[in-house]
Amino acid sequence: MTAQRFQFMRNGFIAFLIAVLLFTLVLPATTAERMIGVVLSGDLPRYREAHRAFVRSMSQQGYSQESLGIFLQVPNPDQLSWGNAVRKCSALGAELIVAYGAPAAQVAVREGGGVRVVYADVYGPIETGIAQAKGVVGVSAKVPLVTLLKTATEYRPNRTIGVVYSSREIGTVVQLKEVRRYAATIGAKVQELNVTNYAALEERLIAQLPKLDSLFVGESVVASRNFDRIVHLAREAKVPVLSTMPGACEKGALASLEISPTEQGELAAEQASRLLGRGGGGLAMRQPKQIDLVINLKVAKALDLNIPFQVLSMATRVVK
Repeated sequence: MTAQRFQFMRNGFIAFLIAVLLFTLVLPATTAERMIGVVLSGDLPRYREAHRAFVRSMSQQGYSQESLGIFLQVPNPDQLSWGNAVRKCSALGAELIVAYGAPAAQVAVREGGGVRVVYADVYGPIETGIAQAKGVVGVSAKVPLVTLLKTATEYRPNRTIGVVYSSREIGTVVQLKEVRRYAATIGAKVQELNVTNYAALEERLIAQLPKLDSLFVGESVVASRNFDRIVHLAREAKVPVLSTMPGACEKGALASLEISPTEQGELAAEQASRLLGRGGGGLAMRQPKQIDLVINLKVAKALDLNIPFQVLSMATRVVK
């Protein structure tokens, strides 16, 4: 055997070993006979909390780690990564895919290869078309956004409403459309801030905040990861922040209308359990039962805003 041929065979063998290693690295670390895939739209606390509740609830319904393997994927928040995560779950034989957030759910429906999908924490499942897809069921995270927007008109004229959203994340696009419809009813202007990365977010906020009366922050991954910075810049510009993100008021928003991530995970577990063959009953999209209107009086004081009693009386929780 020549040295050149030996080197060629050696390189080929090494490449084979690397391929085997990479494949085994993506296999779920479980000996369970059944397996489901889980894909998060981003590594956000709300999705992590929902998933913890999901796992806990599945265990209570008889699906322990020994009987059901859960292959968790937390891809980068972009179309390519979401697609790769979904296809990986399908290729590994997942019986169903649980998707947290509208972006991951939308990709799971499109690229799941016919694997059934359970979605959770999806804003506007009907408006996005996710709920109507075949073999798909889940939990809506849609809230009456008008309720939140109306609170802003109670303490300050809202001539221009800024909206932070991402055109790459369908749930935030649904929110943008809802803000537009509401703004039209009160004769207000909507300033769109379409941001898909931090640099664009910072630049657009600095340019637009002086022109705004209030700022609604949608549920995009970029906005969620940089919410503290958004609040800081808005505070400097004396612009109140509104959001539907869980925990937004604790982070400095003036008002928020929030679902419960824990409830989302528990309801998703009910759906998944039924799809896997236990629990019985018909399957239909579940609506959130726990929706909290939160007002931050500390922020109101810092912005020199007087929150009327009728707004406070509507609040589920007040941050002082």
